[in-house]
Amino acid sequence: MTLIAWPKTAAFNRVVPKRKIYEHGAVGSALKERFVQQVEQITWAYKLAPETVNLPATKTVTEIQVFRVTLKGAELDRGVLKAIDRAIPFPLIFELIQGTRIKVAAAYKQSSRSQKSEGDSSRWRIGNYFETDWQPEHTTRQPLPVALDMSSLYEQLLGPLVQDGITRVREQSTVPEANQPPTAIYSVTATSEQADRVTLEQRIERAEAIAAQQKEIQRIKARMGREKQFNKRVAINAELRDAKQKLERLTQRQGASQS
Repeated sequence: MTLIAWPKTAAFNRVVPKRKIYEHGAVGSALKERFVQQVEQITWAYKLAPETVNLPATKTVTEIQVFRVTLKGAELDRGVLKAIDRAIPFPLIFELIQGTRIKVAAAYKQSSRSQKSEGDSSRWRIGNYFETDWQPEHTTRQPLPVALDMSSLYEQLLGPLVQDGITRVREQSTVPEANQPPTAIYSVTATSEQADRVTLEQRIERAEAIAAQQKEIQRIKARMGREKQFNKRVAINAELRDAKQKLERLTQRQGASQS
């Protein structure tokens, strides 16, 4: 994902005390320790709202917040990001800073219509996190994408995290089995034409299904490696074959949506 040159009119630049996240983000003692060990500072950097970006709000997206999280090291538990997401009742885009490097991360955050209060963070469903690779913090930034309203802006901002292969999952096998094609690498890429046919939510659902199936294959392979009895290895191998066929169907479906 290309770094965005956030509008100066949207600058907010408020440091958020960790205790505020603890209070509103359902943070237990173990997660508090990760905040202490991994997070140097949390800054509410930009507030993308109708009055700051001149786009109308929608029922599902009234504002988008950009949070900069300065790290003490290169690692960050995704539970930390989820706690911040739970504490803030708006869709979030994270810029993670470590030294002179930066990466972007975000989860697809959906409004749960069953909740009564617009300001209730519990009304949001938070999906899996997508993220970019690390890149130099001084990388040239691009203008805010063109959008018709806040919902389409959110889709334009989050979409590249899916489209640019951020959700790429490589099966962790070293050598493919004999007579088998090389391990597939899936990348959720999309042309603008596809984006008109398949919603962001649908693309993310497919990406997550493929990622989950890749993990299932790894679990089966691990069982195979531990099993010594021949008859049980045969059964596990059949299970592995079925799992790979399911993965192939998922990736073919993903590819078909791009044709």
